Amino acid sequence: MKYKKNAEGFYQSPLVLSGLEPLISNEQLPFVNVGERCNVTGSRKFLRLIKNEQFEEALEVAREQVENGALILDINLDEGMLDGVEAMTHFLHLIASEPDIARVPIMVDSSRWEIIEAGLKCIQGKGVVNSISLKGGEKEFLEQARSIQSFGAAVIVMAFDEKGQADTYERRVEICNRSYKLLTQQLNFTPHDIIFDPNIFPVATGMDEHRNNALDFFRACKWIRTNLPGAHVSGGVSNVSFSFRGNDTVREAMHSVFLYYGIKYGMNMGIVNPSTLTIYDDIPANLLRLVEDVILNRNEEGTENLMDFAKSFKGERKTTERDLRWREHAVEKRIEIALVKGIIEFIEEDVEEARKRFDKPLEVIEGPLMDGMNVVGDLFGSGKMFLPQVVKSARVMKKAVAWLEPYIEKEKQETALAAGNSASTEANHKGKILLATVKGDVHDIGKNIVAVVMACNNYKIIDLGVMVSQDKIIQTARDENVDIIGLSGLITPSLDEMVSVAVEMENQGLKIPLLIGGATTSRAHTAVKIDPRYSGAVIHVLDASRSVPVAGKLLHKMDAIPFVSDTKADYDKIRENFYKKKDTKKLVSISRARENKLRLDFNEKTIHTPNQLGVQFMEDIDISTVVEYIDWTPFFSTWELKGRYPKILTDPRVGQQAGALFKDAQNLLKDIIVDKKLKIQAVAGIWEAHSIHNDDVEIFENGQHAASFHFLRQQGVKGEGIPNFCLADYIAPRDSGIRDFIGAFCVTAGHGIEDQMRFFEKEKDDYNKIMTQALADRLAEATAEWLHRKVRTEWWGYAPDEQLDNESLIREKYRGIRPAPGYPACPEHTEKQTIFNLLKVPERMGVNLTESMAMFPTASVSGYYFAHPESKYFGIGKIARDQLEDYAERKNLSKKEAEKWLRPQLI
Repeated sequence: MKYKKNAEGFYQSPLVLSGLEPLISNEQLPFVNVGERCNVTGSRKFLRLIKNEQFEEALEVAREQVENGALILDINLDEGMLDGVEAMTHFLHLIASEPDIARVPIMVDSSRWEIIEAGLKCIQGKGVVNSISLKGGEKEFLEQARSIQSFGAAVIVMAFDEKGQADTYERRVEICNRSYKLLTQQLNFTPHDIIFDPNIFPVATGMDEHRNNALDFFRACKWIRTNLPGAHVSGGVSNVSFSFRGNDTVREAMHSVFLYYGIKYGMNMGIVNPSTLTIYDDIPANLLRLVEDVILNRNEEGTENLMDFAKSFKGERKTTERDLRWREHAVEKRIEIALVKGIIEFIEEDVEEARKRFDKPLEVIEGPLMDGMNVVGDLFGSGKMFLPQVVKSARVMKKAVAWLEPYIEKEKQETALAAGNSASTEANHKGKILLATVKGDVHDIGKNIVAVVMACNNYKIIDLGVMVSQDKIIQTARDENVDIIGLSGLITPSLDEMVSVAVEMENQGLKIPLLIGGATTSRAHTAVKIDPRYSGAVIHVLDASRSVPVAGKLLHKMDAIPFVSDTKADYDKIRENFYKKKDTKKLVSISRARENKLRLDFNEKTIHTPNQLGVQFMEDIDISTVVEYIDWTPFFSTWELKGRYPKILTDPRVGQQAGALFKDAQNLLKDIIVDKKLKIQAVAGIWEAHSIHNDDVEIFENGQHAASFHFLRQQGVKGEGIPNFCLADYIAPRDSGIRDFIGAFCVTAGHGIEDQMRFFEKEKDDYNKIMTQALADRLAEATAEWLHRKVRTEWWGYAPDEQLDNESLIREKYRGIRPAPGYPACPEHTEKQTIFNLLKVPERMGVNLTESMAMFPTASVSGYYFAHPESKYFGIGKIARDQLEDYAERKNLSKKEAEKWLRPQLI
């Protein structure tokens, strides 16, 4: 079929769909509005109704969408606890019985192909599939497209390929052009049944690289409509405004403006809530100008201007009365109260008033602001303030300093000009501290907390971020003339990297005090491994609250010498005791340990044949699905509030602050869910397996050897009847002739976190930055818990009737375990590579391993599944060199390489 071009140069191509009535999109109907509220990931009300099986009430949501102008209904029932196929079938049958709803075409929306197929079997007329893409490769893409073609449906094609989601104009064009050629040339797919979604991304995020997001989408629309005959363009419009979540007026104006220009550029379909769509001409002139500035990127200050408007607008709408009597105090006292209470609303106003009273803007920092932060430091040091409050105080301080910086810079230039040199006006800090997460490690939430606490106590912080090489650490320390270096790390390989940094510092003759912190670090490791390699001060810092007094002692001349001397002496004793224990530590040979292995029964009662073998991938899990699986106790530990949830909320000492923190977490979590700020993905596989050579497990896929897992065995001397455990003991041996199984998984809640972190960094909001990290970590662990339950009850199915509440799940009262490489039962990190290869984790999920085997994004969890009823967690403990050599041979590693990864376990 030949398509003519219209006056704008776009190919004229009717989009013909139907429910009980036909829908023809052409020059007379240039834009088709898709109702979005029948989507469990986009409407909390609809999700609640579907989860509670209130399908009749859910039907009213669909009816309301049609009545409010939706020309197509998008139906998405991707919810983890639902049988998606059954739910989609049932709901579409209900719609079919309601002529006033069924008159419009249906868009079957799912990330699971079996649900899409079920939906296509139920819809009346000609519908749309949302969506397919090249993410899984050309073969899968063409197979799915061929199936859609057989049903006579149209298809939305996402601008997504094997490399990832298109985020530039060039990538959008590349992927859409390739997809179009595959569909039309290999399948003879009807061109006007192809609808491209070139990805709508947010604008006004504060990041320069996002400023052209809308324009790039518009340009891609135009290219598609002028170069791909017959093709249409669609998109999820609400994505463009996520930076203004909570401000419906601004968001609705942004949607209207985006559609106004999108249609001009050739966009002829969009997913948006029709009941909240503002008429373009009804947008107030001042708001319209601000919104167009960011959508069209025509003003460098556009983002800041729109944010200022949004803040003032929201402020005018507030009706909650607050006690503002503290505003009657003198400005110095108001600044102190704002810092102590973490009140950010008035700080710019107060700082400006103070600036006009002082001779120099720097004096405001050195005067009332530092006085206020000293109060914060004293309260924190005395236990009268808690970490979350301190982080809020830092947010206020940063906002105040940011207000003063232009005035300080101006004065610096004037002073330098008058003096004929570069006179310095830098504030007087207690000291300059360099912080870095060492090479190979990507975890920095603890380091970020330390940075905030130290900054609150008037230390200048140079934060080098994550994955920092020893050369960069040392060179920056020299260039900046820092007073202290702080090293952070979470995974065990980071311990060796810290030793390397200390050795190089010694080689270069440095004497800068070295602080060691992070989850895997310890006072013993610092004393035994790091302190002997560096003649300068080496101090292990247990948590953020200890960093301030340690830094104070190190930088106070009268305190430093005795403090360092006492610490060195203490470390000498720790080393002496360690080597005494090492000499007396009794291990058996690896052969003796294997003779004393755990011997289990493998039969039809202990082995369950899985309901689904192979790999299952869940691309976009609804966050609200996994929230109920969160273990909140570690969340409070992140903020250095000790106690088990929920008892911590009523704790007489920290309960009030824990409650306030929990409320803030719930509010941010709500924003994350509603605006889909984080993307949760999961992949899991179950395979036939048997153990070999006592400590290895062979994996089989479709009858062919696919991989091997290599495990370690306890070598400690055991009491009578107590075996030397190894994870391989939970899998039936090859020579038993019994068919057994093993699983593996990876989940992530980290996609999207970097954008959120940058947003809060720009807002100078450390509190919400750290909160986002902490919540993402909790969501990842919750997803792992949720997925394990799904495996136990459905995919593997050995516990179909399991009924456990979240507390029972936290206490691991279920059958089976999910140990992870790097943890006590399997402490060697490189085994993650095998898991990642089997599951194709990087390709499917974009989660990668660093050279030290840390997962990135950081909010990710991976591990194994063992189902034997007797399986339980244990720790390997120390091993001897005979097992090291045996392990190196089994894994085909050099002894040197094996020692590198097993050093923490070696006696």
